Amino acid sequence: MNTFIPIDWYYPLYLNLCFFLVLFTLLHTRILNMSEPKNLAFINVTGYVLLAFLIFHIGQRPASHRFGDTINYYRTFQHYSTGGEILTVNDYGWHVFMKTMASFSSIHTFFTLCAFFYIFPMYKISKVYFKDYWYYAFIMFVVSFSFWTYGVNGMRNGAACSIFLWGFSYHKTNKVVMGLLFLVASFFHKTTLLPILAFLMTYIYNNPKFYFKGWLACIPLSLAMGGFWISLFAGLGFGDDDRLSGYLTSEAAEGTFSSTGFRWDFLFHSAFAVFAGWYFVFKKKLEDPVYNRLLNTYLICNGFWILVINANYSNRFAYLSWFMMAIVIAYPFLTQRFFKNQHFLLGMVILVYFAFTYFMYYFFWG
Repeated sequence: MNTFIPIDWYYPLYLNLCFFLVLFTLLHTRILNMSEPKNLAFINVTGYVLLAFLIFHIGQRPASHRFGDTINYYRTFQHYSTGGEILTVNDYGWHVFMKTMASFSSIHTFFTLCAFFYIFPMYKISKVYFKDYWYYAFIMFVVSFSFWTYGVNGMRNGAACSIFLWGFSYHKTNKVVMGLLFLVASFFHKTTLLPILAFLMTYIYNNPKFYFKGWLACIPLSLAMGGFWISLFAGLGFGDDDRLSGYLTSEAAEGTFSSTGFRWDFLFHSAFAVFAGWYFVFKKKLEDPVYNRLLNTYLICNGFWILVINANYSNRFAYLSWFMMAIVIAYPFLTQRFFKNQHFLLGMVILVYFAFTYFMYYFFWG
């Protein structure tokens, strides 16, 4: 366990480290070409140091209620470490993993391995698709608004969604590995069946125009019939999962990140990726089946969240699309050339994207 950092500094340290990295990245995009050796050295050294730091910073945190559900994971781990039987749960694979780890490791080894499963796939998919320029997508992943929350609070959901990304990185080279990783993701957290099924839908129909229209239609449908959609999906229960159904229908606990009503602020945040996809696909005529699959999967999952946006704890469903935002925005910048000063423009996009995270903490919540 890391005892050098006061518990109150954990998140501010991460956030302000990202602040300086984003500014240094912007400076490099302004004065250097993307392919220059100095720039490649900077982004690769910085990227690997950031990868290692975040895994251990998150993994070695104290088991405290200050990190949300961290304390509940700790209690369950202690139950298993003393020989307790696997609880009556729906996400059985996660609890098998937890009980196995509890039989021979400490809680902080477990947390660190969870942090690896959460963060390494972000590196993996960035490296597979963007090669030497993987750092730009990776830093967008780690400065995302939801990154910290699903590393320390919704650990199981965060790890499962990242394993989905890991699987996606194999979809052109090894579909067996992809399928196995998707299976692991669904065993860890059943809600990942939504992005998995959405991704499979793109093999049936992969035209972004259709999914954009569907996403837009979800906004008035939610405004006019929000209660209907909440009741419908709660009744379906995602496979009779009472816990997931409860996220839609239960009362929000005072002081939790679960504000109710139509969340225009979070819809605005979600629209970053929607606008980027619309701009590059329709204005810049980007034709890339891989990008279409990413974008369309995001639109389907985010559209589902919009339908239940009025529910308590709907942020847990928002993450089923938000975890893809970084790569949906970064992909066009790193695979094709569209602008004269594209490197600097990418740096500005990273800054603006991070600014939402920074603003929400220091000005909205602070």
